Amino acid sequence: MSHLVAPSMLASDFANLERDVKMVNESEADWFHLDVMDGVFVPNISFGIPVISAMKRHAEKPFDVHLMIVQPERYIKEFKNAGADILTVHYEASTHLHRTIQAIKSEGMQAGVAINPHTPVGVLDDIIEDVDLVCVMSVNPGFGGQKFIEKTYSKVEKLHNIIESRNASAKIEVDGGVTTENAKKLLDCGAEVLVAGSFVFSADNPPQTVSDLKNCHLVSA
Repeated sequence: MSHLVAPSMLASDFANLERDVKMVNESEADWFHLDVMDGVFVPNISFGIPVISAMKRHAEKPFDVHLMIVQPERYIKEFKNAGADILTVHYEASTHLHRTIQAIKSEGMQAGVAINPHTPVGVLDDIIEDVDLVCVMSVNPGFGGQKFIEKTYSKVEKLHNIIESRNASAKIEVDGGVTTENAKKLLDCGAEVLVAGSFVFSADNPPQTVSDLKNCHLVSA
């Protein structure tokens, strides 16, 4: 199966949000990636439920909602009602991770878990069979446009091996600093979902950039 591309709306033009949602609709992108930040878990504030609800009215593709917030379990139903199709919580922010994952699934959403760059993939060993997605942060969360952390390649490989050995079905998503220069190597390591924000929305031709990310596996090394 071909990999998925999820443009991160954090890098979109908030003054022209409907335009940028339409661009993603018409591009080869598979998902919308939506980063929700609370200024506590990460040192920044992004958008919340009202903005996601507004985007959902115009969007034609699934919403991959990434919660960078403390106590994410408080808002599971609200994000479902806002339009989330996949809801991802951070391992570092979830005291009762298994319970939170089950609560997300009980609302009819796919459940994901994200790990920060300093968090080893081994912490997911007891939960990997219960999640639909693992988001490997390849930059420190909280701000867009950061430099890709090279250690990510080996983390993705290790995670891929864990998933394979447990016969689990979780997709590996990489978020942060993804470009056409590192995308193919990430896919070769086992990544299946590429999140790209400023690389897409700052490009001269965003739809073509999405297409390049979507077809990067066809480019010979």
